[in-house]
Amino acid sequence: MTTTEKTETWSARKSAELYGIDEWSNGYFGVSDAGDVQVKAPTAEGEAAVSLTEIIDGLKQRGLDMPVLLRLENLIDTRISTLNESFADAIRMSGYQNHYRGAFPIKVNQQNHVIAEIARFGERYNHGLEAGSKAELMIALATLKNRESLIICNGYKDAEFIDLGLQACKLGFKCFFVLETLTELALVIERSRVLGIEPLVGVRLKLSTKVEGHWAEDSGDRSLFGLNTNELVNVVDILRDANLLHCFQLLHFHLGSQIPNIRSIRAGVLEACRYYIELIGEGAPLGYMDLGGGLAIDYDGTSSTSGHSRNYSVKEYCIDVVEAIQESLDEHDIAHPVIVTESGRATVAHTAILLFNILDITHFEPSPLPETLPSDCHEMIENLWHSLSEIKTSSLQESYNDVIYYRDQIRDLFHRGDISLRNRALGENIYLAGLQKIVQLLPQMKRIPAELETLPQQLADIYYGNFSVFQSLPDSWAIEQVFPVMPIHRLNEEPTRQAIIADLTCDCDGKLKKFAGPHGDASTLALHPINVGEEYYLGVFLVGAYQETLGDLHNLFGDTNVASVRINADSTIDFVHELHGDSIADVLSYVEYDPNALYQQFRSTAEQAVRDGIITIADRQQMLAAYSESLRGYTYFER
Repeated sequence: MTTTEKTETWSARKSAELYGIDEWSNGYFGVSDAGDVQVKAPTAEGEAAVSLTEIIDGLKQRGLDMPVLLRLENLIDTRISTLNESFADAIRMSGYQNHYRGAFPIKVNQQNHVIAEIARFGERYNHGLEAGSKAELMIALATLKNRESLIICNGYKDAEFIDLGLQACKLGFKCFFVLETLTELALVIERSRVLGIEPLVGVRLKLSTKVEGHWAEDSGDRSLFGLNTNELVNVVDILRDANLLHCFQLLHFHLGSQIPNIRSIRAGVLEACRYYIELIGEGAPLGYMDLGGGLAIDYDGTSSTSGHSRNYSVKEYCIDVVEAIQESLDEHDIAHPVIVTESGRATVAHTAILLFNILDITHFEPSPLPETLPSDCHEMIENLWHSLSEIKTSSLQESYNDVIYYRDQIRDLFHRGDISLRNRALGENIYLAGLQKIVQLLPQMKRIPAELETLPQQLADIYYGNFSVFQSLPDSWAIEQVFPVMPIHRLNEEPTRQAIIADLTCDCDGKLKKFAGPHGDASTLALHPINVGEEYYLGVFLVGAYQETLGDLHNLFGDTNVASVRINADSTIDFVHELHGDSIADVLSYVEYDPNALYQQFRSTAEQAVRDGIITIADRQQMLAAYSESLRGYTYFER
């Protein structure tokens, strides 16, 4: 079937269904009739649509080569609005007698431009920041302008950390110290007295509620952080003895990241409310309940309780939280607290896309077979050839066993020197032809043997992408996080190849081998054959949370090019922020090399080669110029 014929029986709509884009995109992405992935960006006048290929053209004109991390400003704005407006709606509908305050956890994406945009778009909602280190607290203090925005200080705190937070309180910010351990309290009290500034104290609870998902160990009695019941009572007693019980105003808990089941969230809120009620009875004024993070997103589009999805919407999350607190506290006639969440993943994951091009492909298909075998070939090759002709649906397992057996015999003969290189190559080619024939017949079987179920994956193509998993998608390697991956163009053509994706790192773990789909995770991805002379672009979506922060320098592939765009109501594009990725000199300096010293060392090597008569002075100049240019060059593949 020709490409034209395939296109006539395929459609952009079928591609949208194949890749599940309508399920995981939350409405922010879609496929146009022309076969391109579009960003469907909310604007003040409604929704505007722009194709990613148009954005790539603009990036290339501005000198930003692949790979590129693309940030979408519109989505940062709309994600903050969605969270705040959903809580406002839930509060209004239930008659809840207080308000919501969000605090974005800086650790989820610490990039300057991202935090600045969150602060700017969140200002109208008094949306604050969560800091887990001194450096993050310094970011919050320099970035936030609205004193109604909360600053939540989590993590272990030394005197300098506490002093910074107390100075924030003096400036008029509501800066809470959340106690992670009992030992922190003495230091908070000491520094408060030294500076003469009363602290705002919160306590992180260690709840017994367990959750599902990747981060289940972050919940329950064995949680790494938080105070148990006995320690909580000690906090109350210590604060009372120090005449600071009135400073205990926030109750905090964190069940885990990416919580897939809404019932777990509701159970955690109900358990926390029991603590809240008892603490009010102990004389703590409280007034704030902080749920931490955990609001999940749907990476795979299944709307399920898998570790990559969730069985609830943002709206349902907000309603359940508000109702659970209200019902628990109303029974005891306790005033409703300010509801605080530290939703990071749900705020920024949708806002970034990793875009990269495909550089090469490895196929596991046979070369054309001869019509007849050479007269001098070994008996085992003849047996393998005969096995190929005998493959049929009724005996696929037996045929598979024969093909594997004769292949192994041929390899043993080669190792012993009993057959030539060309004969071994012929045997491997017949072997591949046998496996491909078996795979073609598998759909005709009523019940596929277990040993043959994974055969299609074993024969899948390898598409080599211009990116580093370890730098740009570390969670896919470290915790097998699934991200939506798909071509961003040619979607009105049928993708006829099944593939995994390898990166540039020459590492066996540097690959994408699990993919999100409408029917759950898949071990291969449908892709198009590469057209000679044309670029083929893929996008990895929902990568705005954690990936930049966790990325490393495996093989010294540094930060990618970064661009932030804002899509206008008339579907024009503003390229509002461009940042060229690390040069080779940059990444060398990260691992303690001095690029200038390296250049001088190479210069000495080249000069010695001139003296030894190996190269000419002109050769030396050309080599030094190339070395210097490479130091300034991009760490990724450049055409």
